[in-house]
Amino acid sequence: MRFARYERTGPAASAGPTAAATAVVVGEPGEERLHDLRAGTTLLDLAAAGLDEAREAAAWAERSSPAVPLDRVRLLPPLQPPSVRDFVAFEEHVEGVARAVSGDDGGVVPEWYDAPTFYFTNPHSLVGAHDDVAVPPGSRRFDYELEVAVVVGAAGTNLSAAAAREHVFGYTIFNDWSARDLQGREMKVNLGPAKGKDSAATLGPWVVTADELEEHRDDDGYLALGLQAFVDGRRIGHDLLSNAAWTFEEMIAYASRGTWVRPGDVLGSGTCGNGGCLAELWGRTGRQDPPPLAPGNVVRLEVEGIGTVENRVVAGPELTDLPVVPRARDRDRRRARVTEGALP
Repeated sequence: MRFARYERTGPAASAGPTAAATAVVVGEPGEERLHDLRAGTTLLDLAAAGLDEAREAAAWAERSSPAVPLDRVRLLPPLQPPSVRDFVAFEEHVEGVARAVSGDDGGVVPEWYDAPTFYFTNPHSLVGAHDDVAVPPGSRRFDYELEVAVVVGAAGTNLSAAAAREHVFGYTIFNDWSARDLQGREMKVNLGPAKGKDSAATLGPWVVTADELEEHRDDDGYLALGLQAFVDGRRIGHDLLSNAAWTFEEMIAYASRGTWVRPGDVLGSGTCGNGGCLAELWGRTGRQDPPPLAPGNVVRLEVEGIGTVENRVVAGPELTDLPVVPRARDRDRRRARVTEGALP
């Protein structure tokens, strides 16, 4: 099953409400159509309810809701996740980007091999499969990242990898757009990335339920999905999802350690290797070729078994048009007042 979230556009908008709707997607590529789920049902509801309930919801939609052609809608991010964790599971990517972003030629740090590291990114910055993406203010080294994300179903804590398989609802494409120059400055403070990854992340075009992709699982338990990235029609990168160092189940298990994963949580695989982003190539060759993304570039990402997202890069606001953020003030350790009970 495939589930999408959309709003009507063009002439179709006059045929019904323009509020976002969640629908099951049916039909072959190029002939997709959407059938709305019961009013008010979201992908978060389906993820929490599980695959059996999702099948019933999809069957009801196909029987009861009129078909809406895909070309009459704007696809939105398929869900509004409570949290987004982005892992860094591809060794080849880590090796190349370390050189491009921080100038580190020491290879992959030993700590990377110990556990599937992740950071929390901005769930409010998600954009749809075909939305325009603005260059972040102040950035001159804008980049895409080709990833797959897993959507968590049932809640869980302190899961094993084997148990985590029962907590997978589905998968989608994730493009973690990156301002490499902002990222490089921030990560020197050892708290990044922050604004370097804050402006946009594409999620879509829909969520494919876990059962649909089981046929792609290899003997080692990895999903062997083909991944491709194109800029203006030129293929820049390609890889297999099965080249990740950890499975999604292992990532979910690690994320749940000492805390909870909840229905609708999104976990990105991290960027694949072999041109999964521009920065990896910059780090390997020592030059910015292909060049950073600029307004007018079109980035298309394709994932076998899931689909395609395609976004046009547009100009964003200039720093000169935004409120000034001052530099840190000079440190002053004077303490002019001692409060009662303060330490000596």
